[in-house]
Amino acid sequence: MILFIWVLSGLYQIDDSERGIELRFGQYTETTMPGLKWHVPWPIESVEVVNVNVVNRFKQQTTMLTSDENIVVVDLVVQYRRANAVDYLFNVRDADESLSEVSEGAIREVVGKSVLDFILTEGRTETALLTQELIEETLDSYGTGITVTKVNLQDVNFPLQVEDAVQDAIRAREDKERIAFEAEAYANDVVPKARGEAAKMILEAEAYREMVIADAEGEAARFDKLLVEYKKAPKVTRERLYIEAIETVYGNSNKVLLDSEASGNLMYLPLDKLIEHGKKEENKTDSGGQPLSQSSQNQTSRSTDLARLRERTRQ
Repeated sequence: MILFIWVLSGLYQIDDSERGIELRFGQYTETTMPGLKWHVPWPIESVEVVNVNVVNRFKQQTTMLTSDENIVVVDLVVQYRRANAVDYLFNVRDADESLSEVSEGAIREVVGKSVLDFILTEGRTETALLTQELIEETLDSYGTGITVTKVNLQDVNFPLQVEDAVQDAIRAREDKERIAFEAEAYANDVVPKARGEAAKMILEAEAYREMVIADAEGEAARFDKLLVEYKKAPKVTRERLYIEAIETVYGNSNKVLLDSEASGNLMYLPLDKLIEHGKKEENKTDSGGQPLSQSSQNQTSRSTDLARLRERTRQ
């Protein structure tokens, strides 16, 4: 009866997610798959059952230095499973403890090569990936039989003793970025306006140049024509030029000239009214609402002066 019970004690059940590791006098003999199994009962053989499908996790908090010598507290979460039951049991003394130590060393190495801003902002995901790669590489070299499925940086913060100082530094960095964005926006607003003003000035300068060149060419052409007329009738041309010069000089003067020899009577002239009337005549506009050109006014004045001079000559 005792023998029968001893034989029955060798029966064991392996679930789908488990593997059985049979040991004979403490030495590995074989791996059993899911199902009802039997082994030689203790003390000859024994069985270690390892779940190879379930995902385990552990959380680890570590304080460390970054490459720019800032202290950070990292909460690391590692998810793993025991993929190889034989390696998990026999290659290292305590595979779970080894995983914890390897994880701490990996996160210290990655964070120690990174700056604080990178870890706190966009570098969290990259830091976790690099840590996972380093953990897997180390565990494979140890032959622990553990596969790391995911590594998360659950939290990255500062020690309470330095939190106020770090928050001030963060606010200063945010102010720096804000001012840089404002400066860039101001530059984007001012530079196009300045370029537009520069282009406008260039166009105005080119227009002025064309105008000056056209005026000069016109004056040269007029002089050529005048030279032809002068060669034909020098005396008449000289008199006409003289009259035009006198007209130009006295046309801008406020004085009134009287022929005292032609009349013995002293005439009273409202000079202020005449001057005011002359200014109004200069400011007259044509039928289209535009001011009369200076050349047309000069031509009218010249014609009047010529008529007066001819009349005096006849007298």
